[in-house]
Amino acid sequence: MREARSNRKISPPSFPALVQQFFTEYLVAQRALSPQTVASYRDGMTLFLGYATRQLGKQPMAMQLTDITPELILKFLAHLERERHNSVGSRNLRLTALRAFLKFAGRRDVTALHAVERAMAVPMKRFERPMLGHLTRPEMIAVLGQPGTEWTSQRDHLLLSLLYNTGARVSEIVGVCVADVVRNGAACVHLHGKGRKDRSVPLWKTTAAAIRAWLHANPQLRGPAALLPNRTGHPMTRCNAAQRLALAVDRASVAQPSLKSKRVSPHT
Repeated sequence: MREARSNRKISPPSFPALVQQFFTEYLVAQRALSPQTVASYRDGMTLFLGYATRQLGKQPMAMQLTDITPELILKFLAHLERERHNSVGSRNLRLTALRAFLKFAGRRDVTALHAVERAMAVPMKRFERPMLGHLTRPEMIAVLGQPGTEWTSQRDHLLLSLLYNTGARVSEIVGVCVADVVRNGAACVHLHGKGRKDRSVPLWKTTAAAIRAWLHANPQLRGPAALLPNRTGHPMTRCNAAQRLALAVDRASVAQPSLKSKRVSPHT
């Protein structure tokens, strides 16, 4: 009996099982990565599996690790740049997600190690990082504008003021809850950044006053509630914040025509 058990072959996990274990066990349970990072890896894998399905003519349930060849990966990356118009940075980000999965899968299925090794050899693409643009003080004041009387206008003014004051990522600002803001004494805001790094940034008197006025006008915003909610009460999204900034830039271009020739992003 013991000899029969020792001779019993252990089958490697299937491709769908590897994908599931990668997200549920490895990224979440073992690595404890942030939800944003897990979502980025998920989006990258979803795009790749959709492309591989069209190229290989088989569903993800029927795929194997040996199907992920360097040629398939390179075609996928070229597809991202040419047809989806992704930047080189986004292209490399998708490759990072794919590499992380392959590295994990290679440890679970040693029979596919050679195929994984070949696929892992696909290099990142080099690119020049452009200089980040900037706004003059008159341009920035024009973009900030005045709070206005409408709820949306007041919220957008506070959003842009916080971005200007803190220099934080837009994802950090839209993630701020009311409890993260210290309004009395040395006013500051606690930011929860990329890589789970927390920091406190001092607030200017004008920004702190704008926050106090906003919360006074919206007494329902307390504790864990989003400081900058949408109409349904949920936190604004990065896309939503970028759209509101674009509208503010369009309005400011009337007084500052130079804005029309500048690419203004939340980072700018």
